[in-house]
Amino acid sequence: MTTAVDVRVTGRVQGVSFRMATQQEAAQLGVAGWVSNEPDGSVAGHFEGPQEAVDALVAWCGEGPAYASVDGVAVHPSAVGGHTAFEVR
Repeated sequence: MTTAVDVRVTGRVQGVSFRMATQQEAAQLGVAGWVSNEPDGSVAGHFEGPQEAVDALVAWCGEGPAYASVDGVAVHPSAVGGHTAFEVR
């Protein structure tokens, strides 16, 4: 069963390859959706796929890539949008 969530990651998450690393992790997990930098310095995203894979990507966002310093990850259920790939916006 496909599930979807919207996420917002706060902390030092811009300028540290967070979006590209998230795209790579999503590809390994089989998660579709998107991720983007926001004007407030956070990173927003929409993840959809199997529940276990989406949960794993959300957990990964709590750590992020090596140079990131994540303060928090807000997660909200979302409607499945039919994404077939993972996009960096």
